[in-house]
Amino acid sequence: MQIKLKTNLLAAVLFCFAFVVQAQQKKDITLEDIYRDGTFRAESVYGVNWMKDGQYYTSQVPDEKNKVYDIVKYNVTTGQPVSTIIEGENLIPAGGNAPIQFDDYTFSSDEQKVLFATESEQIYRRSSKADFYIYDIPTKKLTKLSDGGKQLYASFSPDAKRVAFARENDMFVVDLSNMQETQITADGKFNSIINGYADWVYEEEFGFAKGFDWSPDGKKIAFYTFDEANVPEFNMQMWGELYPQDNKFKYPKAGEANSAVKVSVYDVASGKTVKMDTGNEADIYIPRIKWTNNPNLLSIQKMNRLQNTLEILHANATTGKADVVLKETDKAYIDITDDLTYLNDGKYFIHSSEKDGFNHLYLYNMNGKLVRQITNGKWEVSSYVGYDEKNDRLYYMSTEVSPLDRHLYSISSKGKNKKRLTEKAGTHRVNMSNDFKYYLDYYSAANVPPTVSLHTAKDGKLIKMLEDNQALKNKLAQYDIAEQEFFTMNTADGTKLNGWMIKPTDFDPNKKYPVLMFVYGGPGSQTVTNSWGGNNYLWYQTLADKGVMVVSVDNRGTGARGAEFKKVTYANLGKYEIEDQIEAAKWLGNQPYVDKDRIGIWGHSFGGYMTLLGLTKGDGIFRAGISVAPVTNWRFYDSIYTERYLKTPQENAAGYDQNSPLSFADQLQGDLLLIHGTGDDNVHFQNAVAMQDALIDADKQFESFYYPNRNHGIYGGNTYMHRFKMMTNFLERKLINPEETSVNQ
Repeated sequence: MQIKLKTNLLAAVLFCFAFVVQAQQKKDITLEDIYRDGTFRAESVYGVNWMKDGQYYTSQVPDEKNKVYDIVKYNVTTGQPVSTIIEGENLIPAGGNAPIQFDDYTFSSDEQKVLFATESEQIYRRSSKADFYIYDIPTKKLTKLSDGGKQLYASFSPDAKRVAFARENDMFVVDLSNMQETQITADGKFNSIINGYADWVYEEEFGFAKGFDWSPDGKKIAFYTFDEANVPEFNMQMWGELYPQDNKFKYPKAGEANSAVKVSVYDVASGKTVKMDTGNEADIYIPRIKWTNNPNLLSIQKMNRLQNTLEILHANATTGKADVVLKETDKAYIDITDDLTYLNDGKYFIHSSEKDGFNHLYLYNMNGKLVRQITNGKWEVSSYVGYDEKNDRLYYMSTEVSPLDRHLYSISSKGKNKKRLTEKAGTHRVNMSNDFKYYLDYYSAANVPPTVSLHTAKDGKLIKMLEDNQALKNKLAQYDIAEQEFFTMNTADGTKLNGWMIKPTDFDPNKKYPVLMFVYGGPGSQTVTNSWGGNNYLWYQTLADKGVMVVSVDNRGTGARGAEFKKVTYANLGKYEIEDQIEAAKWLGNQPYVDKDRIGIWGHSFGGYMTLLGLTKGDGIFRAGISVAPVTNWRFYDSIYTERYLKTPQENAAGYDQNSPLSFADQLQGDLLLIHGTGDDNVHFQNAVAMQDALIDADKQFESFYYPNRNHGIYGGNTYMHRFKMMTNFLERKLINPEETSVNQ
């Protein structure tokens, strides 16, 4: 008995020793892991195209042998490949000797033809041009769409007989029976008239680049025309050549002239174009057009310049005559969504609105009379997925469980039989099949890498896990990971704010640690969500290894908590947001494990703006800050975004200047690192230059760095590695092991 006890004791000791050794052997994440080697890159399911028969979908699959991609058909219920629809090595154009390397593909409605995009060139955030090819599946013939130059947004007609596209500011259509190309417009001109695609500000702020849409019967094309002749021109220099090259484009800053916009309909058979009547007001926006299920009735959404009035018009595509069927106003502003859906019966449409204080779905008849509110409650419909008319089921994503989560629900058009279809706490994003039988669930949560799974739509039942990222989970288990934890705090006026924190890896509640706050804070945004944080989360792990606590708090003005919480910042952008961040920093400073003299802040874009406000209006609460690509005065930013939240500078000068970091440069306290890309077409480098001038005039010391030709994301090649190494070094010098005093204290 004594021998056995000793043996068991020895085994226990050895086990504990092995456990300690294993724990000690866990590795630290490095910047090279994240930004150079892709050590923690998550896998996903890409290029999924649902087929007409919801039993199947297609995906791009690499053919390693032939160095091409094949188009493979999969059975939804098994997740197994059924057949290879297109062999990549067969995609050889006439006169060519090698297959094309395609970037994207689209099936025609009859699934007999495929449109391939090749040699794509990015223009701005959502815009690109490419060489397109038509592949006929039965004959295996590949034909170039046009020899006139690269095309934009080539799209099949619903009857699969034609393809429309834009090129060099004009619209074209190709008859696939004989490949005859017809030019629809002839007035397109660079920096003047754009037909068929969005100008810069519509693309950036209304979220679309393609500016045309086929009628349901494929006989007409509705398209935008932007006259940007009076829009002021912005000029950026691109560096690298002996003489810098000018990049000029139309960019309407707040209060300046916008493009004059109109919508027309082209009739393919007659070749005639008719302008739609959108009223006599000139200074308007048309943020969406959409065909109803009547092939002669076009829906047009129209807004005033201040974006607090929305009208839905129904226009006769033959005559151009339009009637207002729905009008909505708001004391602040109205957000544009893609939720407008016309039912197949031609009698009703579904539209979302915040008019009861939260974003919900409503059913109207075609004359705009409200039939009923479909969803209801003090939570948000975050996105509308679609409506299965056959089974009377609407699908939508919502925040009903928590503002931090996103879940899929279904409900009848009568607002009955609501069902939650996703179970796991976290963030779900779905790709629904065209027949509403199945969906792909792209899921993640805090500290949980993404997964992709296949489900039946009627009940959410799991069919197959398509990507579990188990290899990534196994790899992360080998590293020292500090978990992201959620918390709430109350401001002085009782407003509850959501936040998360990542504590130092070897956290000891009896010690005091420096804090780095991460902020974005812009209207309707969120940084505090129950989702995988990607590279930022991994970077924060490197800081946790260095003894830094990383924290993020969603201030007033952010999303998922109703219109009142979001729109309180109207006409005073920056005021309440930075007040909340300063109060959050003070709350953190009162925690027993926080060193209140070492609280830092960083952010990108709106977060860069907030960082500058924190350092200038924070009265020294922030020891250091990193401001990346910030707006420094909203007068420098574009018309649509800025005026939505601030009105025009002519109407609300104080709202622009009283919350501009430029106005408070002389109050800068703490150490600042200011970073910007000189090729930023969105938040122009001008913002950084103006801030530097103001700081120099105020005799304030700071550090700055510019990235030549980099756009707003500041990426490409080794850029991320370089930038985050510099940011980490700055934090080590100014926050983790700071000098006795900062340069501005």
